[in-house]
Amino acid sequence: MKAFQFFILLLLPLQLAFAQNLKPYTLALESSESVSELKVQIEANLELNGIEVIGQYQPADDSSRWVIIFSSQELINAVKQVGGRTGFGASLRLGITDENGKSIVSYTNPEYWGNAYFGEEFEKVSTNYSTLSDKLQRAMEATGTFVGRYFGSKKGLSTGQLTKYRYMLGMPRFGDSVRLEEFGSHQEAIDKIESAIQSGVPNVELVYRLDIPDQELSLYGFALSGDKGEGRFLPIIDFDNPKHTAFLPYEILVMGDEVHMLHGRYRIAISFPDLKMRTFSRIMSTPGDIEKLMSQLVK
Repeated sequence: MKAFQFFILLLLPLQLAFAQNLKPYTLALESSESVSELKVQIEANLELNGIEVIGQYQPADDSSRWVIIFSSQELINAVKQVGGRTGFGASLRLGITDENGKSIVSYTNPEYWGNAYFGEEFEKVSTNYSTLSDKLQRAMEATGTFVGRYFGSKKGLSTGQLTKYRYMLGMPRFGDSVRLEEFGSHQEAIDKIESAIQSGVPNVELVYRLDIPDQELSLYGFALSGDKGEGRFLPIIDFDNPKHTAFLPYEILVMGDEVHMLHGRYRIAISFPDLKMRTFSRIMSTPGDIEKLMSQLVK
Protein backbone atom coordinates (compact mmCIF):
# COMPACT_ATOMS: atom_id res chain seq x y z
CA MET A 1 0.00 0.00 0.00
CA LYS A 2 2.79 2.38 0.91
CA ALA A 3 4.50 1.73 -2.41
CA PHE A 4 1.25 2.50 -4.25
CA GLN A 5 0.79 5.74 -2.30
CA PHE A 6 4.38 6.73 -3.12
CA PHE A 7 3.69 6.06 -6.83
CA ILE A 8 0.59 8.30 -6.70
CA LEU A 9 2.62 11.07 -5.09
CA LEU A 10 5.15 10.82 -7.89
CA LEU A 11 2.39 11.13 -10.49
CA LEU A 12 0.67 14.10 -8.83
CA PRO A 13 3.03 16.83 -10.10
CA LEU A 14 2.66 15.48 -13.64
CA GLN A 15 -1.14 15.46 -13.34
CA LEU A 16 -1.12 19.01 -11.99
CA ALA A 17 1.11 20.12 -14.84
CA PHE A 18 -1.36 18.76 -17.40
CA ALA A 19 -4.25 20.39 -15.51
CA GLN A 20 -2.54 23.78 -15.79
CA ASN A 21 -1.75 23.45 -19.48
CA LEU A 22 -3.51 25.80 -21.87
CA LYS A 23 -5.48 24.94 -24.99
CA PRO A 24 -6.11 27.23 -27.98
CA TYR A 25 -9.92 27.43 -27.92
CA THR A 26 -12.82 27.74 -25.49
CA LEU A 27 -16.08 25.94 -26.25
CA ALA A 28 -18.62 28.51 -25.09
CA LEU A 29 -22.09 27.45 -26.27
CA GLU A 30 -24.02 24.67 -27.96
CA SER A 31 -27.28 25.96 -29.37
CA SER A 32 -30.25 24.85 -31.46
CA GLU A 33 -30.41 28.34 -32.97
CA SER A 34 -29.00 28.95 -36.43
CA VAL A 35 -25.61 30.48 -37.13
CA SER A 36 -27.31 33.58 -38.58
CA GLU A 37 -29.48 34.01 -35.48
CA LEU A 38 -26.62 33.53 -33.05
CA LYS A 39 -24.21 35.93 -34.69
CA VAL A 40 -26.63 38.84 -34.16
CA GLN A 41 -27.14 37.99 -30.50
CA ILE A 42 -23.45 37.43 -29.84
CA GLU A 43 -22.38 40.68 -31.46
CA ALA A 44 -24.83 42.59 -29.27
CA ASN A 45 -23.79 40.80 -26.07
CA LEU A 46 -20.09 41.31 -26.77
CA GLU A 47 -20.64 45.03 -27.23
CA LEU A 48 -22.75 45.23 -24.04
CA ASN A 49 -19.82 43.73 -22.12
CA GLY A 50 -17.25 46.19 -23.38
CA ILE A 51 -15.88 44.04 -26.20
CA GLU A 52 -15.71 45.71 -29.61
CA VAL A 53 -16.58 43.75 -32.75
CA ILE A 54 -14.12 44.96 -35.40
CA GLY A 55 -14.95 42.58 -38.24
CA GLN A 56 -16.75 39.41 -39.26
CA TYR A 57 -16.96 37.13 -42.27
CA GLN A 58 -17.68 33.65 -43.64
CA PRO A 59 -14.34 31.80 -43.81
CA ALA A 60 -13.44 29.44 -46.66
CA ASP A 61 -16.74 30.35 -48.35
CA ASP A 62 -18.33 27.79 -46.01
CA SER A 63 -21.96 28.53 -45.15
CA SER A 64 -21.69 26.43 -41.99
CA ARG A 65 -19.08 28.79 -40.49
CA TRP A 66 -18.95 32.39 -39.29
CA VAL A 67 -16.13 34.31 -37.59
CA ILE A 68 -16.43 37.42 -35.43
CA ILE A 69 -13.20 39.31 -34.73
CA PHE A 70 -13.12 41.41 -31.59
CA SER A 71 -10.86 43.60 -29.51
CA SER A 72 -11.13 45.35 -26.16
CA GLN A 73 -9.46 48.02 -24.09
CA GLU A 74 -7.71 45.26 -22.17
CA LEU A 75 -6.04 43.95 -25.34
CA ILE A 76 -5.21 47.44 -26.60
CA ASN A 77 -3.62 48.44 -23.28
CA ALA A 78 -1.62 45.20 -23.14
CA VAL A 79 -0.18 45.81 -26.61
CA LYS A 80 0.58 49.46 -25.78
CA GLN A 81 2.46 48.39 -22.66
CA VAL A 82 4.78 45.92 -24.43
CA GLY A 83 4.63 46.93 -28.10
CA GLY A 84 6.34 45.36 -31.10
CA ARG A 85 5.07 42.04 -32.41
CA THR A 86 2.55 41.80 -29.57
CA GLY A 87 0.41 43.87 -31.94
CA PHE A 88 -0.62 40.52 -33.42
CA GLY A 89 -2.45 39.97 -30.12
CA ALA A 90 -4.60 43.11 -30.37
CA SER A 91 -7.56 41.07 -31.60
CA LEU A 92 -9.09 37.70 -30.82
CA ARG A 93 -11.65 35.64 -32.70
CA LEU A 94 -14.96 33.88 -32.13
CA GLY A 95 -16.27 31.15 -34.38
CA ILE A 96 -19.82 29.88 -34.90
CA THR A 97 -20.08 26.54 -36.68
CA ASP A 98 -22.99 24.35 -37.68
CA GLU A 99 -21.84 20.92 -36.47
CA ASN A 100 -24.10 17.87 -36.47
CA GLY A 101 -27.28 19.92 -36.32
CA LYS A 102 -26.09 22.23 -33.53
CA SER A 103 -24.51 25.66 -33.63
CA ILE A 104 -21.20 25.50 -31.77
CA VAL A 105 -19.78 28.78 -30.47
CA SER A 106 -16.09 28.89 -29.57
CA TYR A 107 -13.45 31.54 -29.21
CA THR A 108 -9.68 31.81 -29.01
CA ASN A 109 -8.65 31.21 -25.39
CA PRO A 110 -7.23 34.58 -24.27
CA GLU A 111 -4.62 33.14 -21.89
CA TYR A 112 -3.30 30.69 -24.49
CA TRP A 113 -2.81 33.34 -27.16
CA GLY A 114 -1.60 35.92 -24.64
CA ASN A 115 1.18 33.61 -23.47
CA ALA A 116 2.05 32.70 -27.06
CA TYR A 117 2.29 36.30 -28.27
CA PHE A 118 3.60 38.08 -25.17
CA GLY A 119 5.96 35.33 -24.04
CA GLU A 120 8.01 36.25 -21.01
CA GLU A 121 6.26 39.64 -20.88
CA PHE A 122 2.86 38.04 -20.26
CA GLU A 123 2.99 38.52 -16.48
CA LYS A 124 2.94 42.28 -17.06
CA VAL A 125 -0.45 42.02 -18.79
CA SER A 126 -1.97 38.87 -17.25
CA THR A 127 -4.67 40.86 -15.39
CA ASN A 128 -5.77 42.36 -18.73
CA TYR A 129 -6.36 38.86 -20.03
CA SER A 130 -8.18 37.56 -16.96
CA THR A 131 -10.47 40.61 -17.06
CA LEU A 132 -11.21 39.97 -20.73
CA SER A 133 -11.92 36.29 -20.04
CA ASP A 134 -14.50 37.32 -17.44
CA LYS A 135 -16.15 39.70 -19.90
CA LEU A 136 -16.30 37.00 -22.56
CA GLN A 137 -17.92 34.56 -20.16
CA ARG A 138 -20.55 37.13 -19.20
CA ALA A 139 -21.29 37.82 -22.87
CA MET A 140 -21.72 34.10 -23.53
CA GLU A 141 -23.92 33.62 -20.44
CA ALA A 142 -26.16 36.38 -21.78
CA THR A 143 -26.53 34.35 -24.98
CA GLY A 144 -27.04 30.83 -23.63
CA THR A 145 -25.72 28.20 -21.22
CA PHE A 146 -21.97 28.68 -20.92
CA VAL A 147 -19.95 25.47 -21.38
CA GLY A 148 -16.45 26.77 -20.74
CA ARG A 149 -14.54 23.71 -21.95
CA TYR A 150 -11.12 24.17 -23.49
CA PHE A 151 -10.16 22.26 -26.63
CA GLY A 152 -7.82 22.19 -29.58
CA SER A 153 -5.10 20.05 -28.03
CA LYS A 154 -5.35 16.81 -26.06
CA LYS A 155 -2.79 17.71 -23.40
CA GLY A 156 -2.41 21.42 -24.08
CA LEU A 157 0.78 23.42 -23.73
CA SER A 158 2.39 24.85 -20.62
CA THR A 159 3.11 28.58 -20.43
CA GLY A 160 6.79 27.77 -20.87
CA GLN A 161 6.08 25.77 -24.01
CA LEU A 162 3.92 28.56 -25.42
CA THR A 163 6.58 31.18 -24.74
CA LYS A 164 9.12 29.36 -26.91
CA TYR A 165 6.72 27.44 -29.12
CA ARG A 166 7.74 25.92 -32.41
CA TYR A 167 6.27 22.85 -34.03
CA MET A 168 9.59 21.06 -34.19
CA LEU A 169 13.31 21.72 -34.35
CA GLY A 170 14.14 24.13 -37.14
CA MET A 171 10.60 25.50 -37.41
CA PRO A 172 9.94 29.23 -36.78
CA ARG A 173 8.98 30.71 -33.43
CA PHE A 174 6.74 33.73 -32.81
CA GLY A 175 9.66 36.12 -33.19
CA ASP A 176 10.55 34.69 -36.60
CA SER A 177 7.87 36.64 -38.41
CA VAL A 178 8.07 37.20 -42.16
CA ARG A 179 8.94 40.75 -43.18
CA LEU A 180 6.87 41.32 -46.29
CA GLU A 181 8.22 44.79 -47.03
CA GLU A 182 9.89 47.86 -45.55
CA PHE A 183 8.84 51.45 -46.32
CA GLY A 184 10.08 54.94 -45.59
CA SER A 185 7.60 55.42 -42.74
CA HIS A 186 4.64 53.85 -40.99
CA GLN A 187 2.24 56.07 -42.90
CA GLU A 188 3.82 55.13 -46.23
CA ALA A 189 3.28 51.45 -45.39
CA ILE A 190 -0.35 52.10 -44.44
CA ASP A 191 -0.95 54.13 -47.60
CA LYS A 192 0.40 51.33 -49.76
CA ILE A 193 -1.82 48.69 -48.15
CA GLU A 194 -4.90 50.92 -48.27
CA SER A 195 -4.26 51.68 -51.94
CA ALA A 196 -4.00 47.97 -52.70
CA ILE A 197 -7.24 47.28 -50.84
CA GLN A 198 -9.04 50.03 -52.76
CA SER A 199 -7.68 48.83 -56.11
CA GLY A 200 -8.46 45.21 -55.32
CA VAL A 201 -6.01 42.36 -54.82
CA PRO A 202 -6.73 38.92 -56.31
CA ASN A 203 -8.02 36.47 -53.69
CA VAL A 204 -7.34 38.82 -50.76
CA GLU A 205 -10.19 40.72 -49.10
CA LEU A 206 -10.09 42.99 -46.05
CA VAL A 207 -11.97 41.72 -42.98
CA TYR A 208 -10.79 44.30 -40.45
CA ARG A 209 -8.23 46.95 -39.61
CA LEU A 210 -7.25 47.86 -36.05
CA ASP A 211 -4.92 50.76 -35.22
CA ILE A 212 -3.26 50.89 -31.79
CA PRO A 213 -3.56 54.47 -30.46
CA ASP A 214 -0.28 56.34 -29.96
CA GLN A 215 1.66 53.43 -31.45
CA GLU A 216 2.95 52.79 -34.95
CA LEU A 217 1.09 49.49 -34.95
CA SER A 218 -1.77 48.59 -37.29
CA LEU A 219 -3.23 45.10 -37.49
CA TYR A 220 -5.11 43.86 -40.55
CA GLY A 221 -7.08 40.67 -41.08
CA PHE A 222 -7.70 39.29 -44.56
CA ALA A 223 -9.88 36.58 -46.08
CA LEU A 224 -7.90 34.42 -48.50
CA SER A 225 -9.76 32.86 -51.41
CA GLY A 226 -8.90 31.11 -54.65
CA ASP A 227 -7.42 27.68 -55.23
CA LYS A 228 -4.63 28.32 -52.68
CA GLY A 229 -6.71 30.06 -50.05
CA GLU A 230 -8.79 29.06 -47.04
CA GLY A 231 -11.06 26.76 -49.02
CA ARG A 232 -8.06 24.58 -49.83
CA PHE A 233 -6.18 24.32 -46.54
CA LEU A 234 -8.91 24.66 -43.88
CA PRO A 235 -10.76 21.37 -44.70
CA ILE A 236 -7.45 19.49 -44.57
CA ILE A 237 -6.36 20.66 -41.12
CA ASP A 238 -9.72 21.30 -39.42
CA PHE A 239 -11.20 17.80 -39.38
CA ASP A 240 -11.93 17.26 -35.67
CA ASN A 241 -14.91 18.40 -33.63
CA PRO A 242 -15.38 20.98 -32.29
CA LYS A 243 -14.10 22.86 -35.32
CA HIS A 244 -11.28 25.40 -35.07
CA THR A 245 -13.28 28.00 -36.99
CA ALA A 246 -11.81 30.82 -34.86
CA PHE A 247 -8.39 30.04 -36.38
CA LEU A 248 -9.11 32.55 -39.16
CA PRO A 249 -8.65 35.17 -40.60
CA TYR A 250 -4.94 35.52 -41.29
CA GLU A 251 -3.24 38.76 -40.22
CA ILE A 252 -0.51 41.17 -41.21
CA LEU A 253 0.96 43.74 -38.82
CA VAL A 254 2.32 47.13 -39.83
CA MET A 255 5.03 47.62 -37.22
CA GLY A 256 6.73 50.97 -37.63
CA ASP A 257 7.85 51.14 -41.24
CA GLU A 258 7.78 47.35 -41.73
CA VAL A 259 4.96 44.99 -42.69
CA HIS A 260 5.08 41.55 -41.08
CA MET A 261 3.05 38.34 -41.06
CA LEU A 262 3.44 35.36 -38.77
CA HIS A 263 5.09 32.48 -40.57
CA GLY A 264 2.56 29.88 -41.69
CA ARG A 265 4.61 27.14 -40.05
CA TYR A 266 4.11 28.98 -36.75
CA ARG A 267 0.64 30.51 -37.11
CA ILE A 268 -0.98 27.29 -38.33
CA ALA A 269 0.92 25.07 -35.90
CA ILE A 270 0.09 27.15 -32.80
CA SER A 271 -3.57 26.98 -33.85
CA PHE A 272 -3.46 23.18 -34.41
CA PRO A 273 -0.70 21.99 -32.05
CA ASP A 274 -1.71 18.31 -32.19
CA LEU A 275 -1.64 17.94 -35.97
CA LYS A 276 0.59 15.14 -37.19
CA MET A 277 3.34 15.70 -39.72
CA ARG A 278 1.49 13.63 -42.30
CA THR A 279 -1.32 16.21 -42.20
CA PHE A 280 1.04 19.16 -42.37
CA SER A 281 2.73 17.56 -45.35
CA ARG A 282 -0.57 17.85 -47.24
CA ILE A 283 -0.41 21.64 -46.89
CA MET A 284 3.35 21.96 -47.36
CA SER A 285 2.91 24.76 -49.88
CA THR A 286 0.37 26.71 -47.79
CA PRO A 287 2.81 28.91 -45.78
CA GLY A 288 4.43 30.05 -49.03
CA ASP A 289 1.04 30.46 -50.72
CA ILE A 290 -0.18 32.71 -47.89
CA GLU A 291 2.99 34.79 -48.07
CA LYS A 292 2.53 35.26 -51.83
CA LEU A 293 -1.09 36.31 -51.36
CA MET A 294 -0.22 38.81 -48.64
CA SER A 295 2.79 40.15 -50.54
CA GLN A 296 0.42 41.48 -53.20
CA LEU A 297 -0.67 44.14 -50.68
CA VAL A 298 2.78 45.70 -50.40
CA LYS A 299 4.38 45.27 -53.83
